[in-house]
Amino acid sequence: MQNKLLILLLAGLLQSALSSAQSRQPNLVLIFCDDMGYGDLACYGNPVIQTPNLDKMAFEGRKFTNFYATSPACTASRYSLMTGKYPVRSGFSWVLGPTSAKGIHPKERILPEALKEAGYATAIFGKWHLGTKKKQFLPLQNGFDVYYGLPYSNDMIPPRWGEIALMEGNDTLQMSPDQTLLTRNCTERAIRFMEAHRDQPFFIYLPFNMPHVPLNPGSQFAGSSPRGKYGDVVQEIDFCVGQLLEKIDQLGLDGNTLVLFTSDNGPWITQKQNAGSAGPLRDGKGSTWEGGMRVPAIARWPGKIPATSNESRPCATIDVYRSFCTLAGASPKEHACDGLDISGLLGGEQTAFPEERVFFYYGPGNQLQAVRKRRLETSYKNQFPTQPGLF
Repeated sequence: MQNKLLILLLAGLLQSALSSAQSRQPNLVLIFCDDMGYGDLACYGNPVIQTPNLDKMAFEGRKFTNFYATSPACTASRYSLMTGKYPVRSGFSWVLGPTSAKGIHPKERILPEALKEAGYATAIFGKWHLGTKKKQFLPLQNGFDVYYGLPYSNDMIPPRWGEIALMEGNDTLQMSPDQTLLTRNCTERAIRFMEAHRDQPFFIYLPFNMPHVPLNPGSQFAGSSPRGKYGDVVQEIDFCVGQLLEKIDQLGLDGNTLVLFTSDNGPWITQKQNAGSAGPLRDGKGSTWEGGMRVPAIARWPGKIPATSNESRPCATIDVYRSFCTLAGASPKEHACDGLDISGLLGGEQTAFPEERVFFYYGPGNQLQAVRKRRLETSYKNQFPTQPGLF
């Protein structure tokens, strides 16, 4: 009789533990490449760059074929990713540099702040690019618990800008770091963060500095691709994504972890051999043609996202903010939030897909230059901002 009671008790405890694990907020991992084009991965048709880990990620999850950056330039794109707002609201033009006086507005409630309020451990490993002139612009003052990486693009080096800083937290760790170590080091730190926070929900933002120029593949990957240094760098990124996914599986977190991989804009084609490919799409970075805006995007969440699934409806990086908040049970700041909730496509509850529209802003004053939408009966009048302003 006592044995039966013990068995029932243990079964109840196990069921309670399983229910608790299943109901825990999902871990969110956002991998954001710099200047990677729509045609740079094998699973998107590249004939020579080998990306077996990202191909496997697409096989195990969902590949988006009409996924857009919200700007064809670094800073504006990252602003939209973190806020869910169109760049016209930011006041930024082109990109911020080490001497730029502007930065993320202190009244913005960006994604890591919303997730932190919902109980998440938060970290960024890689490129920030939302201001460095004042301490208030840096990641730790904007919702991140941990920061390691370059605060701006990896080409902002002498003689124009002075030495480039590798930062840890609010401090400079090293000047002019060895860039061949950046991709590996950021990945290793992300893995250590996962290990340390496996028992609580975490948000990891992994914005790789490459394949933005200058191209600096790690020694293990130098000369590995027939596509030259560009291919070497992409193949290293692919390897690091594989390491990250393998660690998630080893820790037993795969059933409760969404990984989203995408890029900030299309390829910087004026860099020629040192640039990527937009595949069949026209133009690249700095343009609101498809090649500058449409980017690769892959989402993996075993048990939530069906394997080998493809999504052709238009989605965008601006939708990440609201969608991640929904998945985490966080409250997005509603005013001036332009992004849509596509959480159903990222492993959340299946709901009606929102109106399909993507607006492309660029140029002086962040002008509205293009709109991508399907034929809908709904009017789009007054559904996008036409004037700059935060609030």
